[in-house]
Amino acid sequence: MTSSLTRLATAVLLAALTSSCGDSDGDAPRRTVNPLLRPQRFTATAPAAFHVRFQTNAGDFVVAVHRDWAPLGTDRFYNLVVGGFYDDTRIHRVVENFMAQFGLNGDPYVNQAWKTAFIVDDPVVESNTRGRMTFAKGGLHTRTVEVFINFQDNASLDGGGFAPFGEVVEGMDVVDAIYSAYGDGPPRGEGPYAAMAQGRGNVYLDEDFPELTHIVRATVEGPGG
Repeated sequence: MTSSLTRLATAVLLAALTSSCGDSDGDAPRRTVNPLLRPQRFTATAPAAFHVRFQTNAGDFVVAVHRDWAPLGTDRFYNLVVGGFYDDTRIHRVVENFMAQFGLNGDPYVNQAWKTAFIVDDPVVESNTRGRMTFAKGGLHTRTVEVFINFQDNASLDGGGFAPFGEVVEGMDVVDAIYSAYGDGPPRGEGPYAAMAQGRGNVYLDEDFPELTHIVRATVEGPGG
């Protein structure tokens, strides 16, 4: 009797397992892992030159990227754009007559994954003139995902190792119109707090700073745009 019950229980268990796996006609949806949670996979070498179109809720702007200006920064930027990192993000730090900074993902788990994905600094080949795009950093070799666009000529940044890798070639009027009324974040101002934006993502930014300019999507285009 015990042996029969054991065989029956085993058969029921196997049937349940088979059913849970599903077949080709009725597979249950599987939870997919966001590829951006694995920064080590984003290591492609960028083309020598390409354009990136940023679609925002205020219009489009296009950045021409030159790998010879900053190879390591360009490779990182290219991988982030292709991976969709900048899609549905907010331009969270905007300082009038200085620059507009973005690059914190809407998903705080993604931000955590990239928090220490540092790349070595590139030599500064080009200056931080108006319209140039550059990686933000907090010290030597600390570039990760955030970038900024210069509103004016900021040559003073060159000596700090801020190496531009591209420049706005279309839609600078859109860049100039990026929402700036919130100002810089703490401790310099009362705008979005970067640590909160990193830790809570779009939930924090949309609740507390709803007027921020939104990046809807960023896509790589050919050199000709």
